Amino acid sequence: MDKNIKVVYMGTPDFAVPALEMLISKTNVVLVVTQPDKETGRKKELTMSPVKKIALANKIPVFQPSKIRNDFTLIEEIQPDLIVTCAYGQILPPELLAIPRLGAINIHASLLPKYRGSAPIQWALLNGEEKTGITLMYMDAGMDTGDIIDTVEYAIKPTDNCGSLHDILAKLGAELLAKNLPLIIKKEAPRKKQDDKMASLAPRIMREDEQIDLNDQGQNIINKIRAFNPWPLAYLKTAFYEFKVLEADFIPQKNIKVGQVFLTKTSLGIGVIDGIIYFTKIKPLGKKEMDIKSYLNGLKR
Repeated sequence: MDKNIKVVYMGTPDFAVPALEMLISKTNVVLVVTQPDKETGRKKELTMSPVKKIALANKIPVFQPSKIRNDFTLIEEIQPDLIVTCAYGQILPPELLAIPRLGAINIHASLLPKYRGSAPIQWALLNGEEKTGITLMYMDAGMDTGDIIDTVEYAIKPTDNCGSLHDILAKLGAELLAKNLPLIIKKEAPRKKQDDKMASLAPRIMREDEQIDLNDQGQNIINKIRAFNPWPLAYLKTAFYEFKVLEADFIPQKNIKVGQVFLTKTSLGIGVIDGIIYFTKIKPLGKKEMDIKSYLNGLKR
């Protein structure tokens, strides 16, 4: 690949790391743009993003504007050939998108135009999709509305959760970019308009989205548990129990009373509108993750 190609890479979380590592090996990444360091934990310690850690380890300059739309002079001065973004966390203004001669490319974790927005992995699982994937696209002023360069599909397994899907799609994103990079550099990459009529949104996950509703269908509850594992974790709150849920099983059954508890020495089930949810791995408030048997043993003490 061409080490003379100057790339500005814009990304923040773990999801954006594989693509950055690939670009470092194949191009000249002259600048990494990432979100400002954040306070984390009880001690409010400043923590750098995963992408920043990779940049510093490779001695690449890092730029962390609080609002990129008001502060991109440094990128103008660099005059990169290409901008690549992946889960950066801010919308880029048109003036910034117009700077690189080869355009601005985005790696998005869905099969666009489905699931435009910040949480495509979670919403694909929440909605029980059978497949998802990666879209490589040219960026425009809209949110994930630009022309599609290429896609790769992934069949979602029943055992997949947000964590496993995240890791798989991050790797596929880097591979899809590597496959298309020669065409992008030659200005020969295809451009396919998105069909806005087929679009759906994947907005940021809110606290109310995380709560398990026992008046919902069992499969929907299982989908929610998978969508929010390992973060932020779906939670159950009743008059008797309150905990976060990592894993559960659903047993369809008729004539079940919503909220009815099915308790043995080793299992805990609660009735929903079309069956019973059996919780198998949970995280009680203020405690570590544990299997349901350990949790029930602790209640007896």
